[in-house]
Amino acid sequence: MTKKLIRKTVIFLAVALAVLTGCSKQKNQDKRIVKLGLTQVKDQLIFDPIKEELKKDGVDLQYVLFTDYVQPDAALEHGDIDINSMQTYLWLKNEIKRNNYHLTSIGYTLIAALDLYSQKIKSVDELKDGDTIAISSDAISGARGLAILQAAGIIKLKQDLQTNEYNLNDIVENPKNIKIVQIEPSQLPSVLPDVAAAIINGGFATDAGLTPAKDAIFEDNPSYYTNDDYINVIAVREADKDDPVLNKIVKLYHSERTKKIFAEQFSGLYVPAWD
Repeated sequence: MTKKLIRKTVIFLAVALAVLTGCSKQKNQDKRIVKLGLTQVKDQLIFDPIKEELKKDGVDLQYVLFTDYVQPDAALEHGDIDINSMQTYLWLKNEIKRNNYHLTSIGYTLIAALDLYSQKIKSVDELKDGDTIAISSDAISGARGLAILQAAGIIKLKQDLQTNEYNLNDIVENPKNIKIVQIEPSQLPSVLPDVAAAIINGGFATDAGLTPAKDAIFEDNPSYYTNDDYINVIAVREADKDDPVLNKIVKLYHSERTKKIFAEQFSGLYVPAWD
């Protein structure tokens, strides 16, 4: 091979390499990274199919895990993540007010089930006069508990209040004279042998070996509440509320596939709240 031919070959290879490198860089530049803040490792199961769908559009959905509920909103506000899914609408509103954040919800996701359990009865119809039901002593969960008892037909509450305002003094009808006691939330599973029934947070229920979809005698539902404070949401910065990619994440979340994941992977712990 002559020197001239060698030189031409080297030049050709250099040009070809430059073109390939340029194409690779362009491909990487075209790929958008979206960082999603979560607080539960298992919630990745919900977003894995969404992640795969987004790949088709050149979007790389990356998970960022946090150990509490304060950090994800701070990270979102400061641009460290692009979107989060880990909080109720009430929590988001309070964080916005407390910290002057410029965040907003772009879609509902779920409610964490707060179901009625019993070791003594199989249905609320079996409640007897004077029976005791335990609910959470936490103001927020306690108010939800009262709304659930109303939905079950056990009590009736004042009609001019929002769910988050309910307390024991707001009971206006109690036909079976049910005694309602308030217990520290984490202790509710342990009092089941001593009461007719108890309304227990899904996390504490599963920790105690209960399966919401199988063991609850009355199940939670978003329709029981007068407002959306207890519904979990997907949050973004206000400036990004119309971003098509972020809104596509919400659209993909709102699917029968997600409902199936809730049923198969979470056993009633999560209840769809977007319908």
